Amino acid sequence: MRAAMSSAAVAPRDRFDWFTDVVARSLAPTALRCEDPGGFRADAAVLDLGPVQVSTFAYAPLRSRRTPELIRRGDPEQYQLALVTGGPMWIAQERAGSGPVSGDLLLWDTSHPYEAGAPGDDGAVVRAVVLQIPRTALPLHPDRVDRLLAQRIPAGRGTGAVLAQFLGSVDAHAQGCGERELAHLGSAALRLAAACLAERLDVYDDLPAEARDEVLLRQIDAFIEHNLGDPELTPGMVAARHHISLRRLHLLFQGRPEGVAASIRRRRLEACRADLLRPGPAGRPIHAIAARWGFTSAAVFSRAFRRAYGTSPSECRRSAPPTRHP
Repeated sequence: MRAAMSSAAVAPRDRFDWFTDVVARSLAPTALRCEDPGGFRADAAVLDLGPVQVSTFAYAPLRSRRTPELIRRGDPEQYQLALVTGGPMWIAQERAGSGPVSGDLLLWDTSHPYEAGAPGDDGAVVRAVVLQIPRTALPLHPDRVDRLLAQRIPAGRGTGAVLAQFLGSVDAHAQGCGERELAHLGSAALRLAAACLAERLDVYDDLPAEARDEVLLRQIDAFIEHNLGDPELTPGMVAARHHISLRRLHLLFQGRPEGVAASIRRRRLEACRADLLRPGPAGRPIHAIAARWGFTSAAVFSRAFRRAYGTSPSECRRSAPPTRHP
């Protein structure tokens, strides 16, 4: 269940106190301070994924402190791993400091004091998707994890990039998922977070096989998406590029509702359908759209499209909305 909240629904004089309460209830009791409480604005959303929780925040620059007294008042005993976008934020904990971070990940522990903030020089809104992980659920020794507290974790490469893309997708699309699907997403998030931290600690091989498989599957998904237009994209090519056997690739996809070949075909058809339905005059020929997304035979594409959508590509194009002129 996703609960969304906005300061727009709160009287201006109460917005900062409202946000302080939201942070206390969704993350942990924290002392907040900002330069202009009367002009403060923020939005928040909380999504329960079973084994983990994802909280999303967008807020004006502020400073926060979690003191020993606040820890005694309430401690969820969590690692909180945030993907920071928009304006930068920093955090200091356990004699470490991140410096301003935007576009990457930050980790902190609710059981230790910390101080955090946003420079706020240009008033840029800070946006953060926070993955809340029970300390006991992470399959890594706490002494090792503590080495990553208040450290910038790159989100542009490796498992950090895989986790960041996953968190962004969950934030955008999880609202339409049922309870069972959300629990599956939570388990996947936990495995990806463990893999991200383990890679950073150089103990990736110590992870359970399920966590390593989760990362590999996400990397395969990204590879397929990036290469849909290549007519040579086949299960064999996917396996070879990821240095695994074809049998291993098929085993990875066993837990999914479709195999790797079916997944490639569905994604290609979805991309073609999106092009056909794009508003505007019918410029690019249908066979050119099919070729753009890896179909080498117009007849094969037409049959596959009709099987998938119950209509022909040309009928689909005629149903596209007309171009709107200003």
